[in-house]
Formats: sequence, C-alpha cells, structure tokens
Amino acid sequence: MQTVLITGANRGLGLEFCKQYSAAGWRVLAVCRCPDDAEALLTLAADSDRVKVLAADIADFGQIDPLAAELRGTPIDVLLNNAGVYGDRSGHGFGNLDYSTWLDTLTINTLAPVKLAEALLPNLQAGQRKLIVTVSSLMGSMTDNTSGGSILYRSSKAGVNAAMKSLSIDLAPQGIGVLILHPGWVRTDMGGPNALIDADESVSGMINVIDGYTPAQSGGFLRYGDGKVMPW
Repeated sequence: MQTVLITGANRGLGLEFCKQYSAAGWRVLAVCRCPDDAEALLTLAADSDRVKVLAADIADFGQIDPLAAELRGTPIDVLLNNAGVYGDRSGHGFGNLDYSTWLDTLTINTLAPVKLAEALLPNLQAGQRKLIVTVSSLMGSMTDNTSGGSILYRSSKAGVNAAMKSLSIDLAPQGIGVLILHPGWVRTDMGGPNALIDADESVSGMINVIDGYTPAQSGGFLRYGDGKVMPW
C-alpha cells in the first residue's frame, strides 16, 4: 500500500485529496492544525482504516520535528504540501501592507513546505515513489502577472516555486522528485464562489499528473489535469 502525507487536510483541496487517495487504496496521513474541529476529516477517518489524522500546525516549526519523530520509520511515497493561506486583505495593498501577515504567509506557503521536506526526508527515502508535491498557484508566476496586487500571496507562491525548483536539483541524486502544481481557480474558502472549477475536478486532475510523473518532469510547474508546463 502506498502512503501519502497531506497537509491542510481538514478542508478544501486537502480534504478532497484525502477522500480521493483513500478511495484509491492509499494510506493517508492527514495533517491539520486542529483535528478536534475537523469534523469532515474525522468522519472520513472513522469510515476508513486507511486514513490517520495527525495534529501539527505547520506554521510552528516546533511542531514539525515532533511530527517527523512520530512518523519515524514510516515510508512516505508522496509528501503533498497542500496547506496554504492567501494573506492579502482588502484595504491592505501597497501603501498599507500588513508586514506581520506577510511574514505569516511566507512562513506557511514558502518555508513550511521546505521544512517538511527536510524533516521527512528519511521517510521519503524509504518510500517507493519518492515524490514531493507542492500545490502552488499561477499567481506565483511573474510572466503571468499582468494585473498586479496580491503581493503577499504572489510573492509566497513565487518563493515556494523557486525553492522547490532548487530541491528538484539538490535531491535528484537521491532519486527524489519534485512537482509544483497549479490547481486551477477552485471553488474553496480561498478561491471563493466565483471560481471556475470544483475541488473534486481540481484534485482528480492533480492526482492524474502525480500518477503520470516521470523524472524528466522534476522541478516543473505543471497544470492540473493535462500536466501542461505553466509560465514562470
């Protein structure tokens, strides 16, 4: 049985990843900040012995190392960095930026995926797939940015894209691959009701790309569904 660890597993894309991977027969390590409040995730775990819920706030790096210690000796085939925040708020654009929130956004969206990869490297080395997947956004693309704004979110996603590209090179000698995925504009709490697709379509599309991964794609920024290379 293959194993995937999913962050931000309590709602939105993370919860949908848990549903689809468990239905496909994977063992799911579902990480979220407050499991007691994750009713839908707990229900899923109660209905499937393949889903294990783990508590960790990835914004607090002091909780990531204990998570890795709890999972010591557990092979992980896919580390799926899904947790993320938007950060930008109306009235807090350039000229009135909230720098504290910007730091929090960078910590969660940019630094935490790298910290998790470091902490869980032995687990990935023991897995068969040996793949790090990070859910990014086309909003992290500088080429695609023609509208400006969203400085906090855009910079955090551009940053994690750059970090993951470096990891793809650094970890290649160990046979560990890295994928950066654009999930589309999804109807979630973050994406809002006017987004173009539902979570199940986005997630099934991303899983399709993950399933078709080849080492030649490592470090690539790919679109859900068809794996098209996205602009940087």
